[in-house]
Amino acid sequence: MKKLRLRDIIIYEDDSVLAINKPAHISSLHERFDSEQDSIIELVKAENENYSLCHRIDRETSGVLLISKNPESYRHIAMQFEKRTIDKVYHAIISASVNLDKLEVDLPLYTDSKRRTQVSKQKGKESLTEISTLKQYKHFTILACKPHTGRLHQIRVHAASQNLPLVCDTLYGGKIPYLNEVKKKVHLGKDEEKKAMMKRVALHAFSIKFNSLAKGDIEIHAPYPDDFSVMVKLLEKYDQMPV
Repeated sequence: MKKLRLRDIIIYEDDSVLAINKPAHISSLHERFDSEQDSIIELVKAENENYSLCHRIDRETSGVLLISKNPESYRHIAMQFEKRTIDKVYHAIISASVNLDKLEVDLPLYTDSKRRTQVSKQKGKESLTEISTLKQYKHFTILACKPHTGRLHQIRVHAASQNLPLVCDTLYGGKIPYLNEVKKKVHLGKDEEKKAMMKRVALHAFSIKFNSLAKGDIEIHAPYPDDFSVMVKLLEKYDQMPV
């Protein structure tokens, strides 16, 4: 397997900040059990010791991640996160056909010692996610999700709380999406299992708007990775809504 380098995944760069399109299945921070692949922070420090991660996204989640090049830039971006002036949009796929327009899920979230997050009015911290339909299909929907807070698994748990768990998110009630759900005549060999359209939590950090010390207001979009893109193409081909 080719060793990933930070330079391979950069999608924006200026004198104060750079942005990467993080692949799925790579941790933002180093995890003891993950010895085969360097974490993003290890890739960042190998590039330049002065670089720092400005935020994190889940291991299974792909998409845009900001990296500051110096302490001044880090403080500038950290202040924006603290004031909630940074605008992030995630794209998610769910196994339901729904039409939502800025549904606000305002439910407090609590994360236990096993890193499982749940809605809890007693222990939870304020958490707000805005959810809208991006594209509706017969059996699935692509959602645009805007988290206004940054809790662990926030989008996943808030979506599940509305009976809309993300595709493949088995931790919170999501199911694996099989091709025969949308394409009726799928011919499989005797020993061939059902074909999954996606094999990881269907969540992608699609865009981020922020202020760069070097360039001012910036909006960055991270293209879909192959697995996410393939599922969207299959839905476009086989699961279109009737006209």
